[in-house]
Amino acid sequence: MGNCYNCGTEFENKVYRNTECTFCGKDAKVCLNCRFYSPGSHWDCSESIREAVREKDRANFCDFFELASNFTGKSGKNKENEAKNAFNSLFGDDSG
Repeated sequence: MGNCYNCGTEFENKVYRNTECTFCGKDAKVCLNCRFYSPGSHWDCSESIREAVREKDRANFCDFFELASNFTGKSGKNKENEAKNAFNSLFGDDSG
């Protein structure tokens, strides 16, 4: 299955519009959990959706939704920040 975009918890069952993450309580059927979510693409989706989904972290009715399987949750963002801080420390910028 896939993982929650927010915390990385694995979804063990099929995801429906009212499914929430069992760990953090965030909606599961959201753009941020979809394999077609593509920031920078038209309406941030690689599928041909007819209208924009404004809130990417809220449950929606998209027929194209397929749970992505490559999320690590916020730990991925933490690693990005750690790398940035390490880079900045090389040049004496500790404001990170």
